[in-house]
Amino acid sequence: MPEDNIKILSDRLVYAGKLFDLHVDEIELPGGIKATREYITHPGAVCMVPVDPDGRLLLVRQYRHAAGESLLELPAGTREPGEEPEETARRELAEEVGRAPAVVEPLGEFYVAPGYVSEYIHLYLCTGLTEAEEDGDEDEDIEVVAMTGEEALAAIESGDIRDAKSIIGILRWARRGAG
Repeated sequence: MPEDNIKILSDRLVYAGKLFDLHVDEIELPGGIKATREYITHPGAVCMVPVDPDGRLLLVRQYRHAAGESLLELPAGTREPGEEPEETARRELAEEVGRAPAVVEPLGEFYVAPGYVSEYIHLYLCTGLTEAEEDGDEDEDIEVVAMTGEEALAAIESGDIRDAKSIIGILRWARRGAG
């Protein structure tokens, strides 16, 4: 929903996809200035900071087609219609890491890139991990990587972790004195 001083003159759906939709809007800014805005609508996502009983963070390495390479990231996933963010976090952690958390604690929320996408991420600390019975998605090839907090922070500094949501999650976790 735009601010009161922004008028949407037209909203054209250019592409409707499985994961997101692409729109082109004509808007009127304050002062009568007209502009075109292209943007992606996204259902929202979650990102988890899973900490195992030994205090290690569980990350995933997976191929990301848009980046053209495998990236080291915190586990994350897209919300299903009608699914609460904490439910998504529990489901995705089971799918990607094979763990079920006893405790799911909010660490914050943020937009990914609000200049062109509506994706909003809910970040959670997940502890009390036990084995889960969930199968991962067929189209994902994921390697679970356990790291100490110190190793994860060093991986951010070295550029081994370059995913923004993972950097935010690890730094928020570390600022709590956990790292």
